[in-house]
Amino acid sequence: MNVEDKTVLVTGSTDGVGRLVARRLADQGARVLIHGRDRTRGEQLLDEIRPANRGSAAFLPADFSSLAEVRRLAGAIRQDYDRLDILINNAGIGSGGSAGRRQTSQDGHELRFAVNYLAGFLLTRVLLPLLMRGKPARIVNVASLGQHPVDFDDVMLTLGYSGSRAYAQSKLAQIMFTFDLARELDPANGLHPATYMATTMVRQSGVTPISTVEEGAEAILNLAVADELEGRSGEFYNGLRPSKANPQAYDGTARERLRALSLQLTALT
Repeated sequence: MNVEDKTVLVTGSTDGVGRLVARRLADQGARVLIHGRDRTRGEQLLDEIRPANRGSAAFLPADFSSLAEVRRLAGAIRQDYDRLDILINNAGIGSGGSAGRRQTSQDGHELRFAVNYLAGFLLTRVLLPLLMRGKPARIVNVASLGQHPVDFDDVMLTLGYSGSRAYAQSKLAQIMFTFDLARELDPANGLHPATYMATTMVRQSGVTPISTVEEGAEAILNLAVADELEGRSGEFYNGLRPSKANPQAYDGTARERLRALSLQLTALT
């Protein structure tokens, strides 16, 4: 896909794999909307992009632990842009490693479920009008091979909490949303970009990196811009290869329950 002059939003793009993806899209001439919490890192990335690339960039700060902040971000984009050609939902937090403890978002939801899943759900839903104008817009949800079925009796994991389970549940929720979304807008796909990339998130989890950020960026960009994937939707990839998600992702009843819950929690009903 020729992305020159196309508008692309990459969440979580002031660090790690998101930062590299934003840089490469700007290299190709895209108009890149950079998102992150840290204004200093955002401005540094803008300074790198502006003189070196054919594309352009803007920094839009937002804290995804707050649904109000997500709404504000989506509102600013809808005010300033009339279409969105690519949305890459990359922002997220890790498991916290063996010391991971249960935390809540500003709205009182389990933090990993809120940041890794609910924020992207709300952002995508509010931006759907812009994505429809950018058809065939592409949505890429950056998930993981680490997946755990959603426990609808205790979605917020108030009992027997573990950071790894919370992270894995939030990532499967992302994939379930991807499959659900593909019925409305083509193409929407999800992926596990690479295993334990050398990122801040992985290091903070106490894990020794296995893959490079470059490998992860290649996999994300494959879903975002590769001509060969035109018309492919509702799929999950392991790196560059089609793969299978946890069985719950293919359960239509479970996806409908998650959709109803998510609409309620984000006040989109």
